[in-house]
Amino acid sequence: MTEETRFSSSSTLAEPSLAARPLKAQRGTESFLSRFISARDLNTNLHLLLMALPGILLLFVFAYLPMFGIIVAFKNYRFNEGILGSAWVGFENFRFLFGTDAAWRITRNTIVMNAIFITVNTTASLIIAILLNEVYRSRMVKYYQTLLFFPYFISWVVASYFVFGILNASNGLLNQLLISLGFDPVTWYRAPEYWPAILTLANLWNGVGFGSIIYLAGILGISPELFEAAKIDGANKWQQIRYITLPMLLPLIVILTLLAIGKIFNADFGLFYFLPRNTPMLYSTTDVIDTFVYRSLVELGNISMAAAAGFYQSMVGFILVIGANWMVRRYNADYSLF
Repeated sequence: MTEETRFSSSSTLAEPSLAARPLKAQRGTESFLSRFISARDLNTNLHLLLMALPGILLLFVFAYLPMFGIIVAFKNYRFNEGILGSAWVGFENFRFLFGTDAAWRITRNTIVMNAIFITVNTTASLIIAILLNEVYRSRMVKYYQTLLFFPYFISWVVASYFVFGILNASNGLLNQLLISLGFDPVTWYRAPEYWPAILTLANLWNGVGFGSIIYLAGILGISPELFEAAKIDGANKWQQIRYITLPMLLPLIVILTLLAIGKIFNADFGLFYFLPRNTPMLYSTTDVIDTFVYRSLVELGNISMAAAAGFYQSMVGFILVIGANWMVRRYNADYSLF
């Protein structure tokens, strides 16, 4: 073979590989876009997309459009000047916010209380779901579920009056019980050290029914053949729960925990505002970011400060959910959200 023939043959072999590179990249782009834009998938899932459309519109109107107001956190907002006309102050609102003791207090209370809520509610919901599964074929299980789920629909405004009737210093039921047992009455609305436990119990009463139903649905989705095989092998109830129920529920537990961590900076406003009755003496343990934003907006009229606190709340919550998902993804990518 001559040098000229060798060169022509090698160039002929090289040409397809060079030409194939942009074609391959183009196919990769098409396959990537086809995941999102596909007429076949659109026709197949059109009814599902139409069902999701109202939720998507609500999310867009109430979650994405208000993002324009983020700039208020960086301005000295004046009503007569409007959002765009108000003076730009940069991070001055954040400096003022973090220059006070309130920033540390509301951040600590929000994170600590929500962490307690997540731990207690997850544990209690799992226990109740497992117990409900044991009596699921009983006729009384519907009444149990109704009693557990009913508090979820009760407003915190209504619940605050019941709590006040129990904790009232003068004639509350709990103080009457303490007096009958020979103990001194407690001024509950002037003792901030008791309120982390009170709020935890109230949040548990309100949310354990909803959580237990979710975990019960997960338990009912486990194949009965696994439990039958475990019984044949001589496993007792505790061993079935430990080696079958809990491992099979682990992905659901992780997903719900990640979603809860994403909202760890969003405290339940009704719980922290109405139950303590906005008592200033309880702010050391009951004041959270949501109540601080509300007071800054309504009582002080400082919209810029409220916007700065809300922006801080959203950004830290976003960082927490990204970090938690990254940690879960390193452990097991199947359990992560994305």
